[in-house]
Amino acid sequence: MGLATAFKSYASTAFRWQRGRQGTGYDKMLLLTARWPLPFDSYLIRYPEGSEIPPHTGPVKAGQHYRLNLVLKSPKSGGEFVCAAPIYASKRIKLFRPDACEHSVTRVVGGSRYVLSLGWVLGRTAA
Repeated sequence: MGLATAFKSYASTAFRWQRGRQGTGYDKMLLLTARWPLPFDSYLIRYPEGSEIPPHTGPVKAGQHYRLNLVLKSPKSGGEFVCAAPIYASKRIKLFRPDACEHSVTRVVGGSRYVLSLGWVLGRTAA
């Protein structure tokens, strides 16, 4: 993909709310992304009341996928990140391997949840 095409693709999706892949009510906004020198993406994720994400993994074609989630706003209850084996987890910081570790988010109750999510892939050659 040429630079102009890559920029057009980015410009058409960046800074716009889109429905999340899981189809469970959350929204995501692409902030920054790159394929080289280190493939990465960054999103603002919005979980409105009633949304949740069922247990799943996120395989990648090659390499190891890492994700750092920073909880910016928590709901009154629910919206808890659940991961079988996180690399690091505290109330507001979650570092995990979404390709290797099943993870989920419990149903959001009493407000909304906002997360800044940074992901990168190691051990892969850039396309």
